[in-house]
Amino acid sequence: MRPSGRQPGDLRPVTIETGIIKHAAGSCMIRCGDTHVLCTASLEPRVPPFLKGSGLGWVTAEYGMLPAATNTRNRREAQAGKQSGRTQEIQRLIGRALRASVDRVALGERQITIDCDVIQADGGTRCASITGGWVALRLAVDALRQAGELKHDPITDHVAAVSCGIWGGVPVLDLDYAEDSEAGTDANFVMTGSGGMVEVQGSAEGAPFSRDELNALLDLADSGIAGLVSAQKAALA
Repeated sequence: MRPSGRQPGDLRPVTIETGIIKHAAGSCMIRCGDTHVLCTASLEPRVPPFLKGSGLGWVTAEYGMLPAATNTRNRREAQAGKQSGRTQEIQRLIGRALRASVDRVALGERQITIDCDVIQADGGTRCASITGGWVALRLAVDALRQAGELKHDPITDHVAAVSCGIWGGVPVLDLDYAEDSEAGTDANFVMTGSGGMVEVQGSAEGAPFSRDELNALLDLADSGIAGLVSAQKAALA
């Protein structure tokens, strides 16, 4: 039995509430069990210098965790004067994941920045950030379209992310912290709504995992992504 009482293939309860922040072009609060992430999208009529004059848009992301998001206070990275390697790695992952759903020609020379702020953490914060970040991105693009600033919809597909792992010798979906901290294998899958792979991160914490176990994790991820995409659609309906 998993610590949460879930079956191996069960997601945590997922809710996505939109329209959280007044001044953002798109915003949502995504709750995956006890992991809660505020995602906002901001529009800028410019692109980074390396894209100026290219006709291509840009989607990027920033990620952070509030001091009280975990059971011990996290020092603000601004206080330390630099971002941790973990923060940089996660926000680059979020940016890569979301760009996979965007036709950057159709977006035009503008930048959309997705900010993901972890309010409460119980495992899977990067996955929740990607899943909620896509909703904020979708809402920002909808705002551009409603304003008549885009001729074509640049969003090509849903993108969501979910963790899987081998806990107690059993492949399980959507690890919370109690499982993540003890899992023999931990993996994150970023996928499109149509089943395409965007990124796969996986590592063995103890014994190496087998091809059959990897296939089992992938099957769980397929199911989990389908559930998360359904939650995205429900939030936007």
